[in-house]
Amino acid sequence: MPEGDTVWQAARRLHEALAGKALTRSDFRVPKYATVDLTGRTVLGTIPRGKHLLTRFEGGLTLHTHLRMEGAWKVYGMGERWRGGPAHQIRAVLGTVDRTAVGYRLQVLELLRTGEEGRVVGHLGPDLLGPDWDPERALANVLADPARPLGEALLDQRNLAGIGNVYKSELCFLLGVTPWLPVGALPADRAEKLPGLAKKLLEANRDRPVRRTTGLHRHDLFVYGRAPRPCLRCHTPVRVADQGDGSQDRPTYWCPTCQPGPAPAPGAPQRRRDRHPRRTA
Repeated sequence: MPEGDTVWQAARRLHEALAGKALTRSDFRVPKYATVDLTGRTVLGTIPRGKHLLTRFEGGLTLHTHLRMEGAWKVYGMGERWRGGPAHQIRAVLGTVDRTAVGYRLQVLELLRTGEEGRVVGHLGPDLLGPDWDPERALANVLADPARPLGEALLDQRNLAGIGNVYKSELCFLLGVTPWLPVGALPADRAEKLPGLAKKLLEANRDRPVRRTTGLHRHDLFVYGRAPRPCLRCHTPVRVADQGDGSQDRPTYWCPTCQPGPAPAPGAPQRRRDRHPRRTA
């Protein structure tokens, strides 16, 4: 699933393919922008902001896209077959003389004035992979609501931008606490480690094709996608359950031995099948 590292990779691919070149093809396959044609405009570049992508064009226009769970930008050379999915899933096509970027399953796609980018990304907290990264402010944001479960606070992009469901589960494992622990109960020494650890994980993975948090040769992740297999540290079966406010529950993985503390009630619904992580950007 797209998180800060995969969005960073998508931005780099788009930037390397399009920046500094004039568009020879512009095709937006959503009703609102179906008649918009950017052909002839030069692409100034693409930057990531948390899980958002901002592609800027001459003339003060920006294309804002968000990959959500299933979206992807694919880049193809001249004559190369497009392989990102069926044609009806294509939402945007941006082509130059030698490269074509195709956006599949983009749930967020909008054109706006570049000067108005703050309207769509101004609410985000410090970006783990961005120039605005501020670990002190990020931690203060996470700790601002002491009763909130840590997993939910980490996913809130207003606190810090870039963490998704995989890193939420992995961070909580590395900190030795459950994702249901109220942030106010997070020991001070572990809270101090949180921002730096999160940044280290995303930076280490932004140049990798396969996300890895363990440093082990045969195992990429500690808990995410591993239920009910044994924990890599203590061999207790990894557990999985939904976490959220009911409007957007996310599968959450944890080791009940390595991560003592609050957990879903024994009778609470839990996921029966494992979900293996994959990159979609």
